[in-house]
Amino acid sequence: MIRVLFADDHVVVRQGVERLLSSCSDIDVVGVAGSGPELTALVLRHPADVCLLDLGMPGGGLELLASVHRLRPGLRILVLSAQAEEQVALRCLAEGAAGYVEKTATSQELVDAVREVALGRPHLTSTTAAQLARRMTDEASVAPHERLSRREYEVFRRLASGETLTEIADALGISVKTASTYRTRLLEKMGFSRNAELTRYALERGLQ
Repeated sequence: MIRVLFADDHVVVRQGVERLLSSCSDIDVVGVAGSGPELTALVLRHPADVCLLDLGMPGGGLELLASVHRLRPGLRILVLSAQAEEQVALRCLAEGAAGYVEKTATSQELVDAVREVALGRPHLTSTTAAQLARRMTDEASVAPHERLSRREYEVFRRLASGETLTEIADALGISVKTASTYRTRLLEKMGFSRNAELTRYALERGLQ
């Protein structure tokens, strides 16, 4: 049985989609929300396999998508939106979505999408899949340090030079906690786990 949470701010849409999904013998709608806070409460309270999320509802958007993904990394989030997929789908994927369905989709397309993401497969059109492939190819050709933001790069250089987080925080006028957050982000972007790897990378490329 596929357990589904559904969030949309329009009552008619909520009732219609809930009725559609509940009519499927392999789908159980375990919670319905009309706002971001309501969905957050449901995510914390009800174990589920798929979260069908209206991207355009008040208190929703990419921020809510990212928040739900952080709260329940194993929950497969299927975005439901009135925006064309090619406009925002890649951004949704970057925030943790498993798929994207336009509100113009048929009832069968929506049900199929729920089943597909529940199986651990991404649900994307061929156009968005091609966009994703192009982006991955482009990123693969970019040097790791070139993926960093300006502030992340500054923290990277200082870490590679042997400065501590406290020293970096003082030099940049930020808190140690913020400096630590930058360190975590840049290590993830560059595919490293230790400061020593940053130092070696910087030395090899003359970045110190």
